[in-house]
Amino acid sequence: MSRASLDKQPHEVASMFDDVAANYDLTNDVLSLGQTRSWRKAVAAAVGARPGQKVLDLAAGTATSSLPFAATGAYTVPCDFSLGMLRQGKKRHPYLPLTAGDATKLPFRDEVFDAVTISFGLRNVQATDEALAELHRVTKPGGRVVICEFSQPTWTPFRTVYTEYLMRALPPVARAVSSNPDAYVYLAESIRAWPDQPELAAMLGKAGWRRVAWRNLTGGVVALHRGYKNA
Repeated sequence: MSRASLDKQPHEVASMFDDVAANYDLTNDVLSLGQTRSWRKAVAAAVGARPGQKVLDLAAGTATSSLPFAATGAYTVPCDFSLGMLRQGKKRHPYLPLTAGDATKLPFRDEVFDAVTISFGLRNVQATDEALAELHRVTKPGGRVVICEFSQPTWTPFRTVYTEYLMRALPPVARAVSSNPDAYVYLAESIRAWPDQPELAAMLGKAGWRRVAWRNLTGGVVALHRGYKNA
């Protein structure tokens, strides 16, 4: 799956996230009707970080998503390609080792992390297969990946309502609360174009991940995929 179909180059996507960094977390809470908090809890449980482990949180933005992992005592590295997001994150969480990085060329050695995770960022990577392979490269044998991403609602009538919300309701709501509402129009389009649950699972398998499974959250609006690297 390529983000090129949405006519955004990597530097344009980075600039877009730079523009919305200041109000990003608030806007997400509003647009998701408060669901982001429960989704984060589900990710934290799936990652299962423990003291002494190393966790990579890719597409971490302002590092809000990294806090549950750090709270367990795991050494947590928030990584993002948007410098604007990282600056906001460093202001709020100066003790975290926020790191700039491209998902397709991660600035880490092989087999460093016990767990790698990315929430709501994979569909903004142009070369999804390369990103999944990079996550596999930097994970220790026996380690795990957890991906939280928008997906396809499983109940057809709800899927129709959800699609209408994305394309009609989301833009005006974004205009009211976001510093760059056009960015959220792009995000809505990227959600519609994203692979469904089985397709993403197949992509993970192709990248080398094993025992891949997924769990639907909020009726499939979001899916939590998990996989392991062979020991």
